[in-house]
Amino acid sequence: MRRVRQGAVTRGARASHTLQSVGEERAVTNLAGGTAGEGPGPVARLWHVTLSVSGAEAPLAEVRRGLEQLAHDHPFLLTSRYARDHAEIRYWEEARDLHDAAAVALRLWGEHRQTAKLPPWEIVGLEVIDRETYHQRVAAGYGPAPATPVGVHPY
Repeated sequence: MRRVRQGAVTRGARASHTLQSVGEERAVTNLAGGTAGEGPGPVARLWHVTLSVSGAEAPLAEVRRGLEQLAHDHPFLLTSRYARDHAEIRYWEEARDLHDAAAVALRLWGEHRQTAKLPPWEIVGLEVIDRETYHQRVAAGYGPAPATPVGVHPY
């Protein structure tokens, strides 16, 4: 699934768009200037996302259960670490550009707070890096360590 942000600008090309009201359809326009399906559009890339959330203490069992439910609902999540008052979620996102990947990440916690019964914490940190940068950091021995083991784990 490709997620794109309406009106995004990439590599000097402008994407045209139409404003929409709630419930209205909108024309999706690719960066080459045509509407969706008329020609080649932007190529999606992989972005490594680290989302940090924090707030009032919650029972560890509830935090773990919520993160496990989020991982079950969205299997793209690689790993989550948690404590009573904070958590970190790491995953790969496919998006056209950093702006799109960051927008999806910033919505993740809030949009799934009720369905996964996540604590009412706020986002306190976000890092989005491209695949090449991620692998350069890992090879150099710094930056986000490889996301292993996969799953939900306490700090």
